[in-house]
Amino acid sequence: MLGLRLPAEPAVQRAVRLTYGFQFFFGLLLWVPIFYAYQKLAGLSDGEIFGIQSIYYIVFCLLEIPTGMIADRFDYRTSLAAGAGVLVAANLVPVFLASYAGFLTHFILIALARSLVSGAQSAYLYEYLNASGAGEHYLRVEGVGRAYSLVGKIVFWPVIGLLMTWSLPSPYWLTAINAAIALAFAGKLPPIPGGRRVTDKTASLLAGVGGALWTLRTSRWLVLLMVQGVAMFTLVRICQVNLFQPILESKALSVNWFGAVLAAMTVFEALGAARPHRLRRAIGPVGSVFTLTIVMALCLGVIVFVGALPAVVLLCVFAVATGIAFPVQKQLLNDSIPDSRYRATLLSMESIVDRAVCALVAVALGASLAAGQLAEFLVLTTVVTCVAMGLLAVLLLAVRKHRSDRRPAARREKVSATSL
Repeated sequence: MLGLRLPAEPAVQRAVRLTYGFQFFFGLLLWVPIFYAYQKLAGLSDGEIFGIQSIYYIVFCLLEIPTGMIADRFDYRTSLAAGAGVLVAANLVPVFLASYAGFLTHFILIALARSLVSGAQSAYLYEYLNASGAGEHYLRVEGVGRAYSLVGKIVFWPVIGLLMTWSLPSPYWLTAINAAIALAFAGKLPPIPGGRRVTDKTASLLAGVGGALWTLRTSRWLVLLMVQGVAMFTLVRICQVNLFQPILESKALSVNWFGAVLAAMTVFEALGAARPHRLRRAIGPVGSVFTLTIVMALCLGVIVFVGALPAVVLLCVFAVATGIAFPVQKQLLNDSIPDSRYRATLLSMESIVDRAVCALVAVALGASLAAGQLAEFLVLTTVVTCVAMGLLAVLLLAVRKHRSDRRPAARREKVSATSL
């Protein structure tokens, strides 16, 4: 399932394997299936739990541009190592401080760790492969790397409920250990071939913001692709982190099954992530992300009207769509960035909007759950997503036509100038 042909160069193979190792252990957050129940046991209310989630997304927004600029202007590898180090500390906080303040600190540190890694990880892999003459492998490497990162979750998530019964904070201890291993992998990542040094760090940081904003201002296509990605990412995060446990509770499933269901979803997500190129070849990258986002939204809407087993099946369909969409969207966005100097900053800007939307949705979700209106929330999410994607499709087609019209005009001007 996860096989991948790589160039013969040992250096490229080593870099890819180290990247896989980092993704695997950094993403192995073993507390995800039980954090809602864990916080409930600690005495937190729904309002407090989802309020923390909203703060988490807001903090992520505030940190995304600074961390993206640091990654662009200093070193992607340093940013990855810093993110893994912060993640170690973040997962030890709930062990020693199982209170509102402790969980708030935990999620703020998680936001810092993930913001340090979010743009830098994709940027490092894209830049390293292109600098090594292996850029055509990016889509498959990104997809297979994501698939590998899901394998550990498939193994561990089904037993997390039992582990918590044996030792309540054990998911957090194990996640801290995973983060420490990710830190070791980050320390071994090789530098990008031909990488440059930036001498005036402060001036470059300020110039980086201006350069990234100028890139967005001059490329409506890139802006629309970011909006498309935000719609997809918001659905995925809200479903897998915030909606997952309330949905299963609404279907009268025991918390002991949560890890097994999430593991099943992860199997299907890994299957999709390992083969993202098939759909991309069939309908193109933009069409793939658009179609998959609609599929995910419809899954959430239909869940309202079915029982427990069909709901789990729909969650697995949602997961397959997620697995395919992530690497396709990442390559689509990376390919559309015209200036690699601002790559991590631009990727972070997309994450800012993503987390800002997630923060608003988390607040709305908390209010809906408190009012007993989960079903209404799911249906509204489906309708809003489908309408938004329809409008976005019209704008993308218009911008694509404008770009196509400009190319022949530019070629005609060049021929005329040459004839003179």
